[in-house]
Amino acid sequence: MKLFHIILVVLALGINDIATINAVKKEAQKAYDNGDYETAKVKYEFLIDSMEVSTDEIMLNLAHANYQLGDTANARSYYQDLTQSESNQIKSVALNQIGVLSDTPETEKTALNYFKEALKADPANSEARYNYEVLKKRLKEKEEQEKQDQQNKDQNKEDQKKDEEKDKEQEQNSDQNKEGEEDQEKKEGDQKEEEKEGDQKEKDQKGEEKEGKDKEQKEGEEQKEGEEKKEDGEKKEGEEKEGEEGKEEKEENQKNAPKTAEQKLKEMNISPQQAKMILEAMKNQEIQHLQQLRKRPTKKRDTGKPDW
Repeated sequence: MKLFHIILVVLALGINDIATINAVKKEAQKAYDNGDYETAKVKYEFLIDSMEVSTDEIMLNLAHANYQLGDTANARSYYQDLTQSESNQIKSVALNQIGVLSDTPETEKTALNYFKEALKADPANSEARYNYEVLKKRLKEKEEQEKQDQQNKDQNKEDQKKDEEKDKEQEQNSDQNKEGEEDQEKKEGDQKEEEKEGDQKEKDQKGEEKEGKDKEQKEGEEQKEGEEKKEDGEKKEGEEKEGEEGKEEKEENQKNAPKTAEQKLKEMNISPQQAKMILEAMKNQEIQHLQQLRKRPTKKRDTGKPDW
């Protein structure tokens, strides 16, 4: 509606009416200052397209309005056209704005060049100088950080290489130690095998010696056993002979031996009780006889004669 109203006004007043141009310019500037960038854009486009007022100032203001509205494509296009301006100030502002649009992580160096060109065009452009110094410092810090990162990366690679070489060396040493251990184990195994063979040989030799000794001992024992058997046979034969002779001698001795009291009593047909009674009677008689002898007077011994 505003654009339609402007067109009606312009038609009523006439296209070349300077007063109208100035009025539209003021309205556009006022809208821009108030943050109404859409109205400002419409009015600036009206001045350029309808009233054919295409000054560098109007083009710059239109570029700024598009920039504020986020239309960076049209803004960049207008700024790019203004880099050919005869006014160094407008050219510097346009270059600075292109630098701002180029200030992305991917195109930071391009943006720095635009800020640099803006300063060349107008060294008094404080905004361009500020942007240039800030971006330059940021790029330097970034470059130093990248350099440090690269150094760290290289150092890590170097450390990794050293670690790999160290691991390789340790592996080689381990292999050598393993080979040495295997050789030592083989040597010890061979030594043990030799000792085992020696022990077996010694054992076999001792076995043979023992077998020989056992054989000799067996033969000796067999010989001794034969001799003992022979002696036992002879002894047995002698004992049998002596036994027979002893038996005969014993029978003879028994025959000639004095008879026992029991045998005598048996021959006299007297029992042991009767014999005991007889003995007791005889003992009593003897006692009585001795008692009678003690009562008889004895002849006095002549003391002048010796006892014998």
